[in-house]
Amino acid sequence: MDLGVQEVSAAQRTEGHHPTREGEVFNVRYQALCKLGCGAFATVWLCHDMRRKKHVAVKVLKSREGFAEAAQDEVALLRCVSSMKKKDRAGENIVCLLDDFRMIGENGFHVCLVFEALGPSLRCLMENYAAQGLPLPFVKKSLQQVLEGLQFLHKCCRIIHTDIKPENVLLYGRDKNLQRLLLCMFDCGQRTDLRLKGPGDLSRRLEESDLMSIEVKIADLGSACWTYKPFSKEIQTQPYRALEVLLGLDYGTPADIWSTGCLAFEMATGEHLFDPQAGKYFSRDDDHVARIIELLGRIPPQIAFSWKKSTKFFSRPGKNRSKEVYCESLKYSYSSHTENPKIYITQRSLQAGTGRKRRFHTEQQHSLPCLPLQSRSVPGMNAKS
Repeated sequence: MDLGVQEVSAAQRTEGHHPTREGEVFNVRYQALCKLGCGAFATVWLCHDMRRKKHVAVKVLKSREGFAEAAQDEVALLRCVSSMKKKDRAGENIVCLLDDFRMIGENGFHVCLVFEALGPSLRCLMENYAAQGLPLPFVKKSLQQVLEGLQFLHKCCRIIHTDIKPENVLLYGRDKNLQRLLLCMFDCGQRTDLRLKGPGDLSRRLEESDLMSIEVKIADLGSACWTYKPFSKEIQTQPYRALEVLLGLDYGTPADIWSTGCLAFEMATGEHLFDPQAGKYFSRDDDHVARIIELLGRIPPQIAFSWKKSTKFFSRPGKNRSKEVYCESLKYSYSSHTENPKIYITQRSLQAGTGRKRRFHTEQQHSLPCLPLQSRSVPGMNAKS
């Protein structure tokens, strides 16, 4: 074993990860082939199912105190998805849990989840297409599958994903040759993140297999929660974080739709819709709120003044004084203008161009994917003014 592997294993032991080695067999059945990914809560390994003679992905969760309960929550959510899939075909857009078990390692007990082996993440594909964005027909098709998957989670399973982003949307092919090609795209021996073997490699090889034959599935319910039982106030990765979450308010399934709108823009343009930065006098979340206002307009008063920082940045209607959002990109004074307290993710927001956004050509604007016009009434806002 080389020094690099020894160092990784030592770090994993300290952090509570199981220091898996290639060739190790889990649960007398799953033989580890290569590492697919490593995150804050788990590592994911491509394994060979020696019983069914096929590839699977095994997610090995940390063993540290506090992770056991979170792991059981994830298992409960995934079992609910598996159960409801029998009643609704839209469940095919969610990654499938095949098995789960516990194993003991040098750091203690680990919960292990076994999933169908899919391809790399949507992020890998986006990086291979660089700044020009993905072809719009593929963007539309993929977004439809993501939205159908979310409809299934929200309505059938009563689950909020809470972390929709390119890294959690996985590629796969129904055709065996295409699926084999996607699996081969992983550089299993060199990296611990989900990256492809070389820039441009995937896009170049997929032209032969037809990009439009690729399907997508929503993955990683590790941060998900029930619609009636949120587990945390702090959810979502920063660029995809919904306004109500930024403001510290109650959230629901529309938070996933917001993230999907941000994902749609990024897929089509190769740029983040919102890329907030912290400054000397404001946090990254503060700048994020300011950029949302800059792009989409005023926040309705019922929502704005429910924010714990509202007195710092906004003045109530009717008062002579005004307060400004201290962000380099925006200084915004709240007025007494009354608006309907609903927020929309629409085609207009996806097309919006600011000083940081590349404008589309006219023919591209008319062919952009349009998310459903869903009214996004923020839960719990009616009682506040």
